[in-house]
Amino acid sequence: MKRRRVKEGLLLEIFKTEHTEIHYNIYGDDHDCLVLWAHGWGQSHKSFEALIQPLTKSAQHYAIDFPGFGDSPPPSDTWSTADYADAVAEMIKSKPINNVIWVGHSFGCRVGIQIASRHPDLVKGLFLIAGAGLPRKRSPLKTLHIKARIYSYKALKGLTKTGLVSKEWLIKKFGAPDFQNASGIIRKVFVKVVNENLSPQAALVRCPTTLVYGENDTETPPEIGWRLNKLISGSEMVQLRAQDHYSVLAEGRHQVAPLLKKFIEKLSAKT
Repeated sequence: MKRRRVKEGLLLEIFKTEHTEIHYNIYGDDHDCLVLWAHGWGQSHKSFEALIQPLTKSAQHYAIDFPGFGDSPPPSDTWSTADYADAVAEMIKSKPINNVIWVGHSFGCRVGIQIASRHPDLVKGLFLIAGAGLPRKRSPLKTLHIKARIYSYKALKGLTKTGLVSKEWLIKKFGAPDFQNASGIIRKVFVKVVNENLSPQAALVRCPTTLVYGENDTETPPEIGWRLNKLISGSEMVQLRAQDHYSVLAEGRHQVAPLLKKFIEKLSAKT
């Protein structure tokens, strides 16, 4: 079931099923090419607004809020990226469209890899910005440090039952910022998602793919992009100077926009 409303000059839609609800904004008029924007963890469609605006003449754009983020209510269960991909695939299938160009940032790239591998007939191309999905490569010293923190966390977790240590203190001391900022079912989703290794799924991607990473990104460093580049046949890797995980969508958007415009035009010509 779907319903529409207009707010502040933008067309908003809500895709609803028995199991989920996805809110999304529509930018631009009907066009032969549809670009679907998939945001990063803890964000919403708003993170893309500045990047979408100069591209509205090249395509129509759907900027979604994943379930549990923005205006979309959380899922009822602990979803994986495959579950998110299947939900968005269901939304795409409900539309009179053949294929979409998927533009993802960070977490949105995880879902993009899943949808391209699980529903290849729905995705014409992937444009992945600061994409996550592969385990980080760390030095032996960093790996040892992380293992020590995990051991300490598990040891102290047992003390929460005695009241000597509070769960809130434990989360603040050991939890990643995204874990701390999440709550309820979304916190459980975070734990599941960050432990996924999408190498097998990436190797199944067959659509044209461009990977864009900032050279100063410490969240999803370029080395992840280079490994994805090897896994995804025919993909292109672009490393942007002086950009990090979030600046690629802010001041760095002026470098990203021409790359994406070229990508859209190239795939539109093949329609």
